[in-house]
Amino acid sequence: MSGAASAGSSKKERKNTFFEKLNKLLDEYSKIFVVGADNVGSNHMQKIRLSLRGKGVLLMGKNTMVRKVIRTRLAEHPAFESLLPHVYGNVGFVFTNSDLSTVRDIILSQRVAAPAKAGAIAPNDVTVPAGPTGMEPTMTSFLQALNIPSKIAKGQIEIVNDVHLISKGQKVGTSESALLAKLSIRPFSYGLSVTVVYDNGSVFDPALLNMTDSDVLASFSAAVQQVVAISLYSSRLTLPAVPQAVIRAYKDILAIAVQTEHKFPRVQKYLDYLANPEAFKAAAPVAAAPAAAAPAAGKAAEKPKEEEKEQSDEDMGFGLFE
Repeated sequence: MSGAASAGSSKKERKNTFFEKLNKLLDEYSKIFVVGADNVGSNHMQKIRLSLRGKGVLLMGKNTMVRKVIRTRLAEHPAFESLLPHVYGNVGFVFTNSDLSTVRDIILSQRVAAPAKAGAIAPNDVTVPAGPTGMEPTMTSFLQALNIPSKIAKGQIEIVNDVHLISKGQKVGTSESALLAKLSIRPFSYGLSVTVVYDNGSVFDPALLNMTDSDVLASFSAAVQQVVAISLYSSRLTLPAVPQAVIRAYKDILAIAVQTEHKFPRVQKYLDYLANPEAFKAAAPVAAAPAAAAPAAGKAAEKPKEEEKEQSDEDMGFGLFE
């Protein structure tokens, strides 16, 4: 009886310790990564904790206990409610106040290669590359059972073409697992995967951390263009639309002035053009004059150097020996 009571007390103490730790972390840190922890062992988890030292804190615990702590804090911090839908499955939490992209990169860098075990769900596609396998010719039937084209070359089996062996989400079969093991291929990698990011009350997809300054500027520019278009179409002036509105008004004023022949300095050149367009056409070929002068300059270059010097001196207003 006393043993059962002791075990119950110990369990309650562990819960209280976890609650205190989680509350402390929620108070101390403003940014949280919700991370998936499938196929991550205890040793691997310890290495991840060490890699995060000084940048963040990794916490694992039962989802029911995490949700309980979050709900008790909703009155004081209602923004935490946005985390609740993401507290399910085998997940953990990385708390940080550092740059999100830097911490995300640390988390994702701690992945380890793993073999394809029979019965496991493939997290990615697996392709067997063409080339020598190091397998003896007696294993040809093994490859044929998997519909993998092969040939014998230099005393070993050689795969003719790249073969797509396993698709993402597919269960790994015994034959596929055995083949990859014989080829020493470890096609999978396991580690923490970032599922969602919490930053000062905002919850967003981790893909947004890949955005660069140029991406932000492009999105902002596109949004401004939409605001301008809607503003001009609806005739409701907004600050971004002011330059376009001024240009449109100026064009309207020019059109009215030309139509009514009302003269003011900025419209005069348009009125002159409409009155005598031939004068502007006649002035256009003048720009080609330098090009026409080029052959003449080429002919002048053929003259003797002495003549060039004399002409140059005469142009200056005095002779060579004066």
